[in-house]
Amino acid sequence: MGKSIETGLDVFKPSEGNLLRNLELAIQFGKWVLLENIGEELDPALEPILLQQKVKSGSGFVIKMGEKTIAYNESFKFFLTTTLPNPHYSPETSVKVTILNFAITPAGLEEQMLNLLVQLELPEL
Repeated sequence: MGKSIETGLDVFKPSEGNLLRNLELAIQFGKWVLLENIGEELDPALEPILLQQKVKSGSGFVIKMGEKTIAYNESFKFFLTTTLPNPHYSPETSVKVTILNFAITPAGLEEQMLNLLVQLELPEL
């Protein structure tokens, strides 16, 4: 079962059986959702969310997930994380999302530390 963090971020795993129902509720109530430990293939049921296929309806928006039409709260945010060291997503997936790589190499960390040291010791540089 997913967990809710005090900040209002609901955390789920793709393997959860009630994932789509939880996403529907999060969309309706404008919650932030973190789907963690995804693989390189995403569930096709996530397509409407990834493509932001919301449609104007009255004074707000709705989104269709499967056979259901759900009221779309503009506060809803959707984040995906993976533990894969070097994931390769298809071009079709890559154009639907913004990919951030938070992995750091030892050389990159060394360079950051060197920059900080130089700023402290020789700020004129």
